[in-house]
Amino acid sequence: MTGGPTASAAGLDTALRALADGNRRRILILVRDQAGAVGEIAERVGMSQQAVSHHLRVLRGARLVTEQREGTRHLFRVRTDGLRVVEEFLDGFWPTHLAALKRAAEVESGRSWAGGRQDG
Repeated sequence: MTGGPTASAAGLDTALRALADGNRRRILILVRDQAGAVGEIAERVGMSQQAVSHHLRVLRGARLVTEQREGTRHLFRVRTDGLRVVEEFLDGFWPTHLAALKRAAEVESGRSWAGGRQDG
């Protein structure tokens, strides 16, 4: 992400706040593979168009959806690049945990061999 650590932190905070709401996550799932108009989304999630519009504004502000005009319709679709800041944050936790898991497996494997067990 451009703009340095402060911009990344702000983008992450905004994205996480947007994702904290279950209704917004449901909307993201609906527009993940196929763009949808507000009315279509509202019908599928069982909410008013006004409520869906509010959630879409939040998602758009967090850069998690993109809006495209098709005639008089406004179609919304997931912005996978908008999720990148969240992915990068979460990815930072895995190397440490995977290394610890590897060490534990190696220790356990060493115990098995030391004990005379050779059952794979």
